[in-house]
Amino acid sequence: MGQSCLPPGCAQAPPGPACSPLPFTQAGQQCYDLLVIGGGSGGLACAKEAAQLGKKVAVVDYVSPSPRGTRWGLGGTCVNVGCIPKKLMHQAALLGGVIRDAPHYGWEVAQPALHSWRKMAEAVQNHVKSLNWGHRVQLQDRKVKYFNFKASFVNKHTVCGVLKGGKEILLSAEHIVIATGGRPRYPAHIEGAVEYGITSDDIFWLKESPGKTLVVGASYVALECAGFLTGLGLDATIMIRSIPLRAFDQVVQGWTHPTCALLSPGGCVYPLPCPQVRQVQVWAGSKASVSRNWPLSFMRNCWRNKYLPALAAGSVCGEQGGDQRNVQPHRPAHGCEARPSALVSATTLPPPGPQGLSFCALQQMASLVIEHMAVHGTRILKGCMPLRVEKLPDGQLQVTWVDLASDRKDMGTFDTVLWATGRVPEIGSLNLEKAGVHTNPHTQKILVDAQDATSVPHIYAIGDVAEGRPELTPTAVMAGRLLAQRLCGRSSDLMDYDNVPTTVFTPLEYGCVGLSEEAAVARHGEEGVEVYHAYYKPLEFTVPERDASQCYIKMVCLREPPQLVLGLHFLGPNAGEVTQGFALALK
Repeated sequence: MGQSCLPPGCAQAPPGPACSPLPFTQAGQQCYDLLVIGGGSGGLACAKEAAQLGKKVAVVDYVSPSPRGTRWGLGGTCVNVGCIPKKLMHQAALLGGVIRDAPHYGWEVAQPALHSWRKMAEAVQNHVKSLNWGHRVQLQDRKVKYFNFKASFVNKHTVCGVLKGGKEILLSAEHIVIATGGRPRYPAHIEGAVEYGITSDDIFWLKESPGKTLVVGASYVALECAGFLTGLGLDATIMIRSIPLRAFDQVVQGWTHPTCALLSPGGCVYPLPCPQVRQVQVWAGSKASVSRNWPLSFMRNCWRNKYLPALAAGSVCGEQGGDQRNVQPHRPAHGCEARPSALVSATTLPPPGPQGLSFCALQQMASLVIEHMAVHGTRILKGCMPLRVEKLPDGQLQVTWVDLASDRKDMGTFDTVLWATGRVPEIGSLNLEKAGVHTNPHTQKILVDAQDATSVPHIYAIGDVAEGRPELTPTAVMAGRLLAQRLCGRSSDLMDYDNVPTTVFTPLEYGCVGLSEEAAVARHGEEGVEVYHAYYKPLEFTVPERDASQCYIKMVCLREPPQLVLGLHFLGPNAGEVTQGFALALK
């Protein structure tokens, strides 16, 4: 909602305790049982549920235009600039692959098939507008009062604002729910970022093709946008400063600083592995002779008993130590070094010594997502940071960036620069301090307890604006419904935020539920975790002979019988649908 000042009249409102049951507590002040601030998925679900249970409910929603001037209707991020348009454009990109596969299945299709961004965008935007209208109708049917203004707290029970005609308004309620969501973060410190860049608030509302696009960021939003742009036939580049998909299954890349011991008669020095080892290299001079992609538990179980003696005897190359699982070599991503340790990294790392064994941590699921995108046409600029964006006379954007490893500057020209460097909670104009609502000073998100209550007992926060909650629409919807039921005395059930499934809609989808391998080890200890994993080839990839190198599944379990499943990670077609069934099983 951006920063704004309170209207003069609002500052004079009396700091009364709770709202009375009368329709109006004073001239011009309307009173409700429940006031919901924010018209996104969680807020609307809460408002409609409470109204259906007999409460008098109001919803206040306002969308500040993006710096590009984009604005939208009721429904929040998911409906307007998130899940819905993103999934539809992802589907449009997948259809391109289906068309290319069609001749293999007997269909006579003219190649290459041409795509019209304008037609796709119009269809997607019309669908979104129909959802906006549907939400308005549903509120009206449930007799929920809808206000379109920017709300600011006056006290713990009252908010104020200014209607379109300039009239000031005060709304009071016994309970208030904050569900304002978040907005994309602009890197304002980068010259030209705000003036010439766009975000996910804008990409889905462009009427013309974005053309050659630079996507800056390592979030799922960045990867999804770059993925569907590439799939639609556009030239897309992702610039990643550090680690892609940081919140998902991975370990931090880097060389260990090992404790060494003489282990072989020939005097070779072998370092002992750290808990996050995933790759092994045997060096003879400057040549690496073996590399493997191993899960933590496989390394733990096989290291001392199988591979260490074999390495000392010089017989490890090409064999799998008798392990029956599908343990396969991992190929470097497109555009990266050929050295086995250089997965998705342009950083040149020296060998550990004239002769020895070196360990390098590897981002497992995240690296496979990136690898697939690179192989299928998305350019990856890893370890780079933009410095400035300039507009050229012909309208193109010239971006200057620096390679953080070499400190070398480079530049390129693009039609569009899309910032996907994170999101910030939409609380700027709420004046939370007037109500005594506390936030996390680092994330600015609202602190909540298990009841979704803030530091003020009758004020609640749900969805993306709340600290520690998954930024997922279905989660916010269920949290809103359950909160309404508790407020109406119909239930005492709390929202269960554990083991919530999620999917990253990159060209090869990544679905997961439960704990990542790293989280499982942190919670249960390295010795308490076992991992089962395998590459696979989907049946639909066989006839068109599609590459299935990155189709992969990993199951994280407790080591002790009955080996309770802690997490599942699935990379492949329809990952979201596949993950749903496992999510039910984990629950």
